[in-house]
This record gives sequence, C-alpha cells and structure tokens, in this order.
Amino acid sequence: MSERTLQRGAELQGLSTAILLPGAGLFGDRPGRGLADVGPLTHIGGLSLFQRTVLTLQRGGIRQLIVLAGPDEELLKQALARGARVTIPVRWMPVREFPLDDPRTWESLATEVRGFCLIAGVQAVFSKHLIEHLRQTVRDGEALVVTRAGGPEESSSGRRNPVVALQEGRLVSFHNQPSQEHHQVAADLVVVPASILNPPAGAGTGATRSAVEPSGTVPMRRWLEQAAVEGRVRVVAAASQAGLWYREVSDQVSAGLAERTLFRSLKGDAEGFVDRYFNRTFSRLLTRLFLRMKCSPNTITMVATAVGLLSAVGFGLGTYTAGIIAALLFQLAAIIDCCDGEVARLTFTESPFGAWLDIAMDNVVHIAIFAGIACGAYVRQAGAEDAWVPLALGGAAIFGNAMAFWLVTKAQKIGATRGWKTPKQAAWSDFILKNVASRDFSVVVFLFALLDTLNWFLWMAALGSTVFWLMMLWVIRPSARARA
Repeated sequence: MSERTLQRGAELQGLSTAILLPGAGLFGDRPGRGLADVGPLTHIGGLSLFQRTVLTLQRGGIRQLIVLAGPDEELLKQALARGARVTIPVRWMPVREFPLDDPRTWESLATEVRGFCLIAGVQAVFSKHLIEHLRQTVRDGEALVVTRAGGPEESSSGRRNPVVALQEGRLVSFHNQPSQEHHQVAADLVVVPASILNPPAGAGTGATRSAVEPSGTVPMRRWLEQAAVEGRVRVVAAASQAGLWYREVSDQVSAGLAERTLFRSLKGDAEGFVDRYFNRTFSRLLTRLFLRMKCSPNTITMVATAVGLLSAVGFGLGTYTAGIIAALLFQLAAIIDCCDGEVARLTFTESPFGAWLDIAMDNVVHIAIFAGIACGAYVRQAGAEDAWVPLALGGAAIFGNAMAFWLVTKAQKIGATRGWKTPKQAAWSDFILKNVASRDFSVVVFLFALLDTLNWFLWMAALGSTVFWLMMLWVIRPSARARA
C-alpha cells in the first residue's frame, strides 16, 4: 500500500469537520432563548459565544465548519467578521431549507464529513484542549458524548439535556431524572462517525421519530441510543483539573460562571509566585475594563510601558516618598503587563510580534528602572567619595539586562527551530526562561523602597543580571546547539 493511500486513509478517519447549531440544542430546542436574552451573540470575555465557539474549534484543530443558521444568519456573519481572523472555511446552510429533523439534511451533511464529525451548540464555553482530546481519542465507528457535572438545580423541569447512564465509560442510556446526587448531564458537544448521520433505510425514522423527539429538533438522542445498544458510544467527562473544561451558558448567572472559568484558565508561560497569587487577581479586573474599551494587546503593552517609565522617573528623584510612589507605579505596571496576554488569549489575538513586543518593552522598563534607581541613589550621595558606586552598579545591571534580552531572544529562536542538540539542553533553556523571566522582583523593589535601601537593590540587580546572562550564555553555547 502506498504512502499516499495511507495518508488519505488517516485523513478520512480523522476529526476535521464541525457542524454548529446556533439556534438549537443538540437534545432539544431552546424555547425563550432569543438574541435579546442569553444567546449566540451574548459576549463572554470580550467575544460573542458564536465567535468564541468558532475560534476555539479552529484553535483545537478543526479544519472545516458548517453552520446550520436560522434567521440570525446575517448577524452571526457580521459577528464572525469582527475580531480575530477565521482562517478555516465556513459553509452556511439555512435551516429553512435544511430542517434539523429532516433525514435528508443529515444525509447531505454526511457526504461532507470525512471520517468523523463534531456537532455542537454555541451556548457554551469550552477549552481547546477538550477539542484536541476528542480529536486524539476518536475510534473507528464509535461516537463520543461530552458530559458535564449536573447540579441539584437541574432536577427541575427546565433542564433541557438528558442525564447520562454509563457503565465502564460507555453510554448505556439517557433519562430525564437524576438517579444520584453527582450525576452527569450530556453536553451540547458530541462526535459522531459519518455512518450515524446517514443510517440504513428504515432505521428509526417515521413514526418512531415523533415518539422520541419533537418536530424541528436534531434526532441526536435517538441516534446515540441506537448506537449505545451496540456499545459504540463512549463518554468523555469534562474535567477542569485536566484542562478539559466545559461551561454551559443558559442565563446571566451561568454566563458569569463561564467568564470566571475563562479567566481562571489564563496563565502565562513565565509566571512566578507574585504573578500567580497577586498580579493575576488585580489584572483580571483591569482586563475586563480593557475588553470593554476594546483595547488591543499591543496597546495595553504600551500602557504598561508608559507606567513603568513614569515609575523610573520617580526613582530618579531620589527621595523616600518618590521611591515609594515609584515602586507602587512599578507594581501597577507589572499588573497591567499581565493584561496584554490575558486579552490576547481571551480574544484569540496572540501574535509573534505581540509576544516579542511584550518581552522587548519589559526589558525597556527594567533598564529604565535600573537607571532611575541608580540616578536616585547618586543624587542622595552626591558629594561623597563613593557617589560613583550606584552609577557603576546601575551600569552593570543595565548591561546585564541588555545581554540577557539578546541571549533570551536567541534561545527562543533556537527552541522554535528545534535547534537544541539534546532534550536536556532544551529543558535547561525552558527552565531558566520560565523561572527567571517573571515579574516577581517588582515586590522586591517595593520592599527595598519601603526600607529606604534601594542602593542595596542595585547590588542585587547588578549581580543577578550578570549571573543570568552568563547562565544563558552557557545554555546556548555552540556545543548545545545542533548543527544545521
């Protein structure tokens, strides 16, 4: 068998197509859910639910989208045209021509599917890792049903999706009443093979359909229950601790919970203790403000840079009060510096240039801080014989920071091209970058300012930056890099 044939077979068995239902749920309609209430155009974390669903699927590896849209099709198209760029093809199919309960609709869609198809509603927020996990765990001829933990409030008659009865990770049946306190509810996110969309003639059609689901709805429950009889439906439980989280959005309360889940999932590549437990707490408040103001990540980076440079000017005055205010401004700059990455990840607007700009402006601020503290210490010691010492230490810290920035940039390029000679050397580079390139030292600066010993900080900065750039020089030594 040729390599081309093998590749084509792998492609056919993969999960690359998704069908979205903006106006309906997979297990029934959403009565009373309109565009004025919580719906596909409701904004969560700076994007509408429809935008976020499309971009998450794109980021998770989906390569083709089919949207079964209702009367809100034009509004959805306009929403999708705003914000981050959608790079995968999107095909629009109006439900007035392709009714959800018509078998011919799904027969035609089955011809568009290669191997497996993901079918999803859009009134939920979920992680790209969940989509990647589904793509990696599909098996020939089997369907996947994502479930979420059901709460006590879902025992009411208003709950739409059925409770899942499972055994050894496989679906047994659906039912409408939870049988235990901690039950699993089917989410509006399933993966089915093309054969389920186009069943054999006479399989569960006609009178059986009306007995199982209302007219105008997706026959998803019937499909899955028929496949479950043959043991062909596996259950994937959404788990926050594994990064496979899923949050349904059905009202304003659940919308707030979904947004909090989104913010908790944000994390930078180089976070220290202060970033994780202090800066992120306050940055999320500012991030919400920046999102409402529609600020781009690069704009926020420049705002953080401006605050940092203002802090450096304050240090340069050399007084105790100015030092305290400058240290607080520096801490504010560190908090705002978290926001650019948060906004970029929330709105899917990350870019290589934005990442470089963030690192470059961080180093500009650090160099300015070192220069400001050195000038302030010199002003306070003017006339003394050793007044030159702060300037020398500041110069050493600035030189070390500049060298570190150059070497870090070089190490990132080597890592991006997989140019490390051994995995151990790649791990060393990753360890140093993640554990040293953090914003934790802003708190150290504040403590030195509070104790009125910023001149001592210069010793630490000069020594620390020198050690860091020497370590990076050792990491990217020629013997650590693979030959071209």
